[in-house]
Amino acid sequence: MCATCGCGDDDAAVITLPHEHEHEHEHEHEHEHEHEHEHEPHRHSHGHGGDHVHLPVTETITLEQKVLAKNDLLAQRNREWLAARDILALNMTSSPGAGKTTLLERTIREFTEVPIAVIEGDQATLLDAERIGATGCRVVQINTGAGCHLDAEMTYRALESLDPAPGTLLFIENVGNLVCPALFDLGERGKVVVISVTEGTDKPLKYPHMFAAASLVLVNKIDLLPYVDFDLDKCREYAATINPHAQILPLSVTSGSGMAQWYDWLRRQRSATIEDRAPAT
Repeated sequence: MCATCGCGDDDAAVITLPHEHEHEHEHEHEHEHEHEHEHEPHRHSHGHGGDHVHLPVTETITLEQKVLAKNDLLAQRNREWLAARDILALNMTSSPGAGKTTLLERTIREFTEVPIAVIEGDQATLLDAERIGATGCRVVQINTGAGCHLDAEMTYRALESLDPAPGTLLFIENVGNLVCPALFDLGERGKVVVISVTEGTDKPLKYPHMFAAASLVLVNKIDLLPYVDFDLDKCREYAATINPHAQILPLSVTSGSGMAQWYDWLRRQRSATIEDRAPAT
């Protein structure tokens, strides 16, 4: 169980979809989780939905620190693995329904300058991975079960299964959730937060940790601005108060508005990845 949010990730499965002549196969791995407890947890029932376990505050904080510290070590391993192959990895985060998968589908079809691969994260189903696979892109699905986010260990297992070619642009589509994914480094170069104008202007204020961690914020579905109550300038202002360094890019995957700027941003990130690997002169 995740000490940070209480979700379970022991049953996470990495599933590789068939690509060309490959066959579908599933990798199952057992994981050891070290949870040290100084006190017995207190369990009680409210009588309307099961038992609840309450750990002492000091113990919970210790567990959270251990979980995140271990994840950071594994994320650094991923980062080195990716860097050795000149792979630009981006952690795509959003609430459910913001349009991440649709954005990736269009990006794969139009941004053909480099090979693209995708790691799909969902609690269940292969639906999004099948959509990505239909574009001809290599894709691996991670089903997290009860887990509400991807972590560095899941990502490493997916990387081993996917085995992206050197120079690949790798999108890691995280589970739809703007809370826990902010805390877990996967070894990516940066986090891209996708929101939509149907979600409300105050999204950055409600989920400050996610926006603080973002390298880029994409405001999707701007073609709907005439029909919804969304103040784009106010949203920019809110995001800037949380993270003055994050770039804010409005776009519409449906109409194509802003997509050219998104591709320009990807090119700059790709160039920066290559420069990072260049030997010092």
